[in-house]
Amino acid sequence: MNSCTLRKSVSDISNEIEKIRKDLDVIAEIDEVFQAECTCCSQKEDCTNNYILIVKNNHAGSWVCGLCSQAIEEYLSKNPGKTMEEAVNSHNKICQNFNITCSINPKITLAWALKNIAKRSLENRMVRSSPKLSIYRSYSCIPSLKN
Repeated sequence: MNSCTLRKSVSDISNEIEKIRKDLDVIAEIDEVFQAECTCCSQKEDCTNNYILIVKNNHAGSWVCGLCSQAIEEYLSKNPGKTMEEAVNSHNKICQNFNITCSINPKITLAWALKNIAKRSLENRMVRSSPKLSIYRSYSCIPSLKN
C-alpha cells in the first residue's frame, strides 16, 4: 500500500508542476508595462507598448490620455474639416494655457473658466437670436368689451 500511495503522490506532484509551468508560460507572454505621459496634460498612465503604439497611430504620433483623447474627438466632431494633428495641437495649447494659469494662481483659473463659460453662453444666445424671425401683432386678438 505504501508504493501505491507513493506513486499517487508523485503523480499529483507532477500534475502540479505541469500546471505551474503552464502558468509561467502565460506570464512570460504578458507584455511589459511602461509609463506613458500625455503630451497635452502630462498625466501619466501605465500601458503596454502595443497600446502606446495604437494610441500614437490614432493621434498623429502623440500619446494622449483617455480624457484628452475624448476632448480631441469632440473637437473633430465639431470641426469636421480639421486634421487629427490640428486637433491635437489645438487641445495641447488649451492644456498648456490651463496649466500655466493654474500653477500661478488657482483663482485666476476659476476666473478664466468662468470667462469662457460666459463667452460660450453669449455666442450661443447670439446664434439663437440672429436667424429668428419675430411676428408682432398689430392689434389685440381679444375684442373690446363694452359695458
